[in-house]
Amino acid sequence: MSAVSGPASGEPLLDFLDDMRRLRRDCPWKREQTHRSLARYLEEEVAETLDAIDRADDEHLREELGDLLLQVYFHAVIAEEAGAFTIDDVARDISEKMHRRNPHVFASDGSPSTLTAAEVDAQWQRIKASEKRRRTPYDGIAPGLPALLLATKILERVPHAATPPPEPGSDLGDRLLALVREAVASGIDPEQALRDAVRRAVPAD
Repeated sequence: MSAVSGPASGEPLLDFLDDMRRLRRDCPWKREQTHRSLARYLEEEVAETLDAIDRADDEHLREELGDLLLQVYFHAVIAEEAGAFTIDDVARDISEKMHRRNPHVFASDGSPSTLTAAEVDAQWQRIKASEKRRRTPYDGIAPGLPALLLATKILERVPHAATPPPEPGSDLGDRLLALVREAVASGIDPEQALRDAVRRAVPAD
């Protein structure tokens, strides 16, 4: 694996886009893939990237981010072929979103922001809510998320959606939900906390 060559120029990203287009054209397997058929690989690459983060392994993380980038480019090229959108559209959209949702950076006079991290997060949520025009507080939360992440996102948005169980004999699901609520209220990511606990319980070889 090559060493870091200095500030990013963007040229390798353009080269890789050309590679991805060629792979779609000349590789029979890649030519047959669709957004739906690639979904499982995207999920796997996210999991492997999280594992590299948990292990604090920069070399592994660099590799897994490349695999994740492959998935992004793969989907973008498929969409490009269908006339739906291009990788430029993807990059432009996310850049515009960052400008809208970070006015303390992009709409300022260049002076350092006086907002705290919590205030920045609250600002982000207000701007996001105004953009989405939700019919209910839960709009935009994918119901197919893993249960722990689903509970976390719901409780981050609607903190009182669940209350602690009244007694130890309550349903296990209610007790788990109450623990997620406790974590969110304390500013703890329950997913990461559980991953850390599992890693401590099952140490690496």
